[in-house]
Amino acid sequence: MGNILHAGATIICQHAGQVQPAATDPRVKVSQQAITTLSNTYTVSGCTNPPPNVNVGPCVTAQFMSGATRVKAGGSPVLTRDSSAVCAPTGTGVNIMNTQLRVKAT
Repeated sequence: MGNILHAGATIICQHAGQVQPAATDPRVKVSQQAITTLSNTYTVSGCTNPPPNVNVGPCVTAQFMSGATRVKAGGSPVLTRDSSAVCAPTGTGVNIMNTQLRVKAT
């Protein structure tokens, strides 16, 4: 069980880039902000991973791989603080730093 992620949650890639949802579910809100679901994609900005000559380049997008098993919005599982994601093209994960604390889902 984890706190539901919303548009204002603080999420960073493993190279300190800001991870933001490209879209949210506007019909469901927690702490007055729209929630995110497993079907949402995320964009990454400010990733410090070195360019291709040194490494694979900075994180550009992130896709969550797991969500709540019992709670859905718009037919898709809601994302929680326990959800995991993978960034492209690096293949690294994300760190969920801060989210609302009132609503939880399993």
